[in-house]
Amino acid sequence: MDNAIYATLTRQSGLMREMQTVANNIANVSTNGFRKEGVIFSEHIAALDGAEPSLSMAEALVRTVNRTQGPLAETGGTFDFAIEGEGYFLIDTPEGQQLTRAGSFTPSPEGELLTLDGFRLLDAGAAPVFVPAGARGITLSQDGTLSAEGRPLAEIGLFLPADPNGLVHVGGTRFSAEAGVEPIEGGVMLQGFLEESNVDPISEIARMIEVQRAYEMGQTFLDREDERIRGVISTLGR
Repeated sequence: MDNAIYATLTRQSGLMREMQTVANNIANVSTNGFRKEGVIFSEHIAALDGAEPSLSMAEALVRTVNRTQGPLAETGGTFDFAIEGEGYFLIDTPEGQQLTRAGSFTPSPEGELLTLDGFRLLDAGAAPVFVPAGARGITLSQDGTLSAEGRPLAEIGLFLPADPNGLVHVGGTRFSAEAGVEPIEGGVMLQGFLEESNVDPISEIARMIEVQRAYEMGQTFLDREDERIRGVISTLGR
C-alpha cells in the first residue's frame, strides 16, 4: 500500500475517535457533573525498509478531561449537593472507589446515600454515609458536615487524584484515580444545588463540523489515490 495512504488512514482513524468524543460530549450536555473530553493527536514515526528512512503517521489514542467547573443550578433538593471549586465526591463501586462531580443522591431503604447509579457515597474517612430513617431537618454545611436537626450525622469529604494526570474517565460521570486519591482541605459544598455539564454545545457543534470536513477531505484523497492505483494497474495489465 502507498505510504500516503497509510498516513491518511491513521489520520482518518484519529478523526473518527475525535468525532466519537465530540458526539459523546454533545449527548451529555444536560448530564449533571459531566466533564467535557478531548483527543490529543500525536506523531508516530515508523521506520521503512525502502529508500525513504521513515514514515510519519498520526495517532489519537489519548483522551483529555476538561476540569473546568460547570455552572451551578439551584434545585432545592435535600440530597442535591454541588462542589464549588476543586474536589470530587468519593463513591464505592464494584470496580473500587471512584470519583464524581454528580451530586444527586438518594437514601436507600437502609439509609445509605446512593448515586443515581446505585453507588454508595463515602464520607471523609471513606465509609458509607448513613441517614437514619425518619430523620428531619437534613442540612449540609459548606465544610461537608451533614446534620439532622442540628445533630451531625457524617462528614462528607472531597478528594482529588493523588496523581493529577492519573484521572481516567470510566463512564458517565465517574472517574478512577490510578494512583489513589487524597482528601483536600477547605472544599466547599452547597446543598440544594447541582453542577451542570461543562460542555458548551455551540463550540462542540462547531468542532464537529470541522472534524467532519477534515474527514471528508481525507476520504476524497483516499478515493483519488484508489483511482490512480487502479489506473496504473489497468495500464500495466494491457
